[in-house]
Amino acid sequence: MDIRKTHGALLRRLLPDDEPDGLPVRQGQFHDVVIGSDRVVCLPRTRAAAARLPERAAALRLLAELDLGFRTPEPLVRGGAHGADEVPFLVLTRIPGEPLRADALDDPRVADTVAAQYATLLGALARAGVDETVRAALPRAPADQWGRFAESVRAELFRLMSESGRLRAERELAALDGLPHLTRTVVHGDLGAENVLWEWKHGLPRLAGVLDWDGVALGDPAEDLAAIGAGHGAGLVERVLALGGASDHGLTARIAAIRGTFALQQALYALRDGDGEELADGLTDYR
Repeated sequence: MDIRKTHGALLRRLLPDDEPDGLPVRQGQFHDVVIGSDRVVCLPRTRAAAARLPERAAALRLLAELDLGFRTPEPLVRGGAHGADEVPFLVLTRIPGEPLRADALDDPRVADTVAAQYATLLGALARAGVDETVRAALPRAPADQWGRFAESVRAELFRLMSESGRLRAERELAALDGLPHLTRTVVHGDLGAENVLWEWKHGLPRLAGVLDWDGVALGDPAEDLAAIGAGHGAGLVERVLALGGASDHGLTARIAAIRGTFALQQALYALRDGDGEELADGLTDYR
């Protein structure tokens, strides 16, 4: 299904300076995003994602008011809240830039530059996490977050797995036992490489902005570091940690444990959202 055609009239209204047929479309786990010349249109892929649009818009407005040192999308228009026949959508400002190419970090100068900017990004989120306005507005990761996650995986996903897949999942879930409950840092929640945009100048990348804040909450920075590792490799995470200068205090182990659950997280949330494509992809190694 080409959403540029199925929602052509809506897109022409929301993006009056663009012709929808030629616009790029980015497919995320929860939204399809049509990228216009100066704004983007987010179209929820499921009813559950549509129901979360008001919370997403509120979080983005809060982030836009913070001095994070990089850009975040700002909500402009939200629609589809007043009737079942309306298509739900959220219009956001467009952030220039592109995700890093897979081979960009092969250049040590680029790797050092990127690591330094990731360290700055994480430092900004840590500082925001002690701001009382932010703490009052953002949700906190629940104390039993990982225990509940493990129970849900067993109850909802195990029936879809092979016996060897269940054994693999049990090993990954066991690594979550004993993770501390931390809520002093703003955590993006999905800081994968595709959600971080860069612009190039004089042969080096500059962090332009960060997209897709659906999972933003007060939590453990190990979650964001795990996502950076999944997107760019453990070597970059080591560089970022070295630049941070803080004692480990179990951080490396937490990163590894959380990273090991990413496919299970994808599958669980896709199952709940009714997204069969994402569910199948998340369960690939468990069947």
